[in-house]
Amino acid sequence: MAVEKGDVIKLSYTGKFDEDQIFDTTNEELAKENEIYNPRGMYGGDVVIVGAGHTIAGLDEDIAGKDVGYSGTVVIPAEKGFGAHDPKLVENISITKFRDQKAYPGMNIEIDNRRGTVTKVIGRRVRVDFNHPLAGKEVTYEYTIEEKLEDVTEKVQGLLALYTGIPDLEVEINDNKAAIKVPAMLSFNQRWLMAKGRVASELVEYVGLDEVSYVETYPLPTPAPVAEPEAEEEVAESEE
Repeated sequence: MAVEKGDVIKLSYTGKFDEDQIFDTTNEELAKENEIYNPRGMYGGDVVIVGAGHTIAGLDEDIAGKDVGYSGTVVIPAEKGFGAHDPKLVENISITKFRDQKAYPGMNIEIDNRRGTVTKVIGRRVRVDFNHPLAGKEVTYEYTIEEKLEDVTEKVQGLLALYTGIPDLEVEINDNKAAIKVPAMLSFNQRWLMAKGRVASELVEYVGLDEVSYVETYPLPTPAPVAEPEAEEEVAESEE
């Protein structure tokens, strides 16, 4: 059964550059072996929508038309990967932007909501490259199409996990409407706040839901302990 644009699939993959340098993988052991393991990451495969931009363009295009269970390799040029290297995104920045941090070549930083890599330190000026670290590079992906999801709840939970990193969020589907229980910690997550509108749109467009609502829940504060009257009476009697 071939997958088509709009299908929701589970995808396992390993991305490489310079032939054997692994930069991304859904294989937990491989991530640990190559020192790219993220304890907050999810492993075992990603749920993605074919053609929705959940992967780089070259991989997205190669997946379409392949059968479920397919395993293969695709070589992706920079223009369909992480883009060409743009010299305009290499900037000289005052060292004062680093505050108490000591700048050094290879340092990954975030300045003004932009992520970059320090390439050189010259006196009180720091050269920072705001291009993606793999911009201008050809990359290779080895991937397997694990399955095509059919169950609506599994599709919703899978896509939520892709955006939040949290598996199996509580979801209720009634009359083709989804109510998603959002834990309190996500309510303060900037990435989630920016992405939740897109998530809802994708669930309507690709999963076919009529409506998506988010239910935010906050735990009640723990009441402060109150001294027991008996204890106070015992103290008073001892003082007498």
